[in-house]
Amino acid sequence: MPKQNSSQNGDAARWPLPPASAESRSAAPTGSHPPQQLEGDLLRLGEALKGRIEDVIRLTVDRTTGPDHDVDPTVQDSFERIGRNSTSAVARWIAGETMEVAIEAGRGTWEIFGDLAVRRAASLDEVTWRCFQWRNAMADVTLDSAAQLGVSPEARSEAMSKLQLSLEFSLLRICECFESERRRTDEDLNQREQQLAFLATHDALTGLPNRTLILDRTEQTLARAHRNKTPAAVLFIDLDNFKDINDTLGHSVGDELLRAVAARLGGAIRDSDTLGRLSGDEFVVISEGVSLAAGPELVAERLLGALGQPFKLGSGKKTRVTVSASIGIAIGERVMAEQLLRNADIAMYRAKWGGRNRYVVFEADMQKTMQERMELEMDLREALDKEEFFLVYQPTVKLSDMHPTGMEALLRWNHPTHGVLQPDSFIPVLEETGVINEVGRWVLEQACTQAAAWRAAGHAITIAVNVSARQLDTDQITVDIQNALSGSDLEPGALMVEVTETALMHNAETTAQRLNAIKQLGVQIAIDDFGTGYSSLAHLQQFPVDALKIDQSFISGLRRNEEGETLIRTLVQLGKALSIETFAEGIEQQDELSLLKEEDCDSGQGFLFAHPLEAASAEEFLRSFADGEALNEGALRGSLNSS
Repeated sequence: MPKQNSSQNGDAARWPLPPASAESRSAAPTGSHPPQQLEGDLLRLGEALKGRIEDVIRLTVDRTTGPDHDVDPTVQDSFERIGRNSTSAVARWIAGETMEVAIEAGRGTWEIFGDLAVRRAASLDEVTWRCFQWRNAMADVTLDSAAQLGVSPEARSEAMSKLQLSLEFSLLRICECFESERRRTDEDLNQREQQLAFLATHDALTGLPNRTLILDRTEQTLARAHRNKTPAAVLFIDLDNFKDINDTLGHSVGDELLRAVAARLGGAIRDSDTLGRLSGDEFVVISEGVSLAAGPELVAERLLGALGQPFKLGSGKKTRVTVSASIGIAIGERVMAEQLLRNADIAMYRAKWGGRNRYVVFEADMQKTMQERMELEMDLREALDKEEFFLVYQPTVKLSDMHPTGMEALLRWNHPTHGVLQPDSFIPVLEETGVINEVGRWVLEQACTQAAAWRAAGHAITIAVNVSARQLDTDQITVDIQNALSGSDLEPGALMVEVTETALMHNAETTAQRLNAIKQLGVQIAIDDFGTGYSSLAHLQQFPVDALKIDQSFISGLRRNEEGETLIRTLVQLGKALSIETFAEGIEQQDELSLLKEEDCDSGQGFLFAHPLEAASAEEFLRSFADGEALNEGALRGSLNSS
């Protein structure tokens, strides 16, 4: 190994000058040698250097080892591979191979440089410093080999020049690698900044503008509307049955549906409009200018129409899903964006309360209505725990012999400030919020318990309980009925579950399956408010129905026109044809009762017999007929007056 002098060793100089410079000056040739001798000397020197690659590596490692230059073992291995490749390439060049061959031999070195740059395993400063240390080590070994071989000064100088050129070329390649990586890093950072900016203002699931961007664009739209003195509108869109779909079919199908809905809505608006997703199943359309020429109502109709066709989802697109939406419309040019969105949201809830699958335009008095609705909802959520709900019971009578045969359980709410509230004022809110499931479970338990007590006292009656469409959305309803029966020891045949015709036709196939499961418990099933929905004879035959309860609107029609009589006759005959018992609701006049008896209607209920009664009064009503006496005209008048 060659001796190391202070000018070539360690960190004596941050960038040591090439030893070749000093050697070339001190050993300048005094005369020229034949070209053949120069080529022979270089060949011998190059071949010798090929055998001393590890000497160069050991010397380089010694000079680059220290606390200021500690690197990861894998990085150290990379530097050593660079040293071997570079030493081999220079040795081959000195030995007479062309520069292109040497460059090709060193190509692996550049790849390692590139890898270090990509992984940011070492700084450019560190890599450059180690290259100079390798050059110094290579120079020392070259000079040592030249001395041992006795090569000419010209050959020694030529070898040192090639080494220096190799270093300079390597430094150029290093800079290119690191510059390329810098540019790539800058591009990556720029792309990531753009992605972050997009994610900050767009919905990740649908790619639509999110609340942040929607608010910004609404403000811009309102500013333009104010300048141009033209109205701007916000349409707040909420899917009516998304939660049920999400719970039934799973979140992946729910996400697929939201993306499909976004695509449908986007295809229904103009290019100048903005569609965004606020959260969950809530979308917003911002519309202005020409889009509003025919009114925002037309925009809403297009949006509802776009959702009219079923969606094909899931694996193989075999799952067909139908959705509807409630849309609230708010129009303005001198309001803040938040206020316009809030107004549209309020109008959307009014659309839901009005029956869903429709749109409503915001009006000023809706704010107060919304506040009252929110207060009502908050009170409802606490009403069950505070025991504010109670049941009343309305008797049903067999019209052929005028004997009471059952009771219908009806829910009432004793509100702490508004007094006793009828179901129409709070049942829709219960259904909208989903609290109806918990309250409906309580009604089943209370009604079955009361019916069991009456039957134990000798009153062989049935108890009818209304079940909402929301309760029929899950299989839990079957469990609730079974628990109510077992908890009260009520015979299953003594319970009649009443389902409205509208609820029956909501997702008819699934509803039929759940009603069949309920029927298997031994429970009777009745269609309530029959004649007000859209069922047909074919539809009725797919449900396990025991009774039809003819809506009271048909009964009151008996007094107004002859067509009412025809309708009653048709409905009663329909029940007879299907071997289904017929009930008439809302009987209030003696002539109505007479006509129903003539048409052979099976049973009825109404104020003519009794108003809804609290449990104690209902039991007294039953006791008054325990001796087998039938209701007569005098009893009817007395019952009506007492109730």
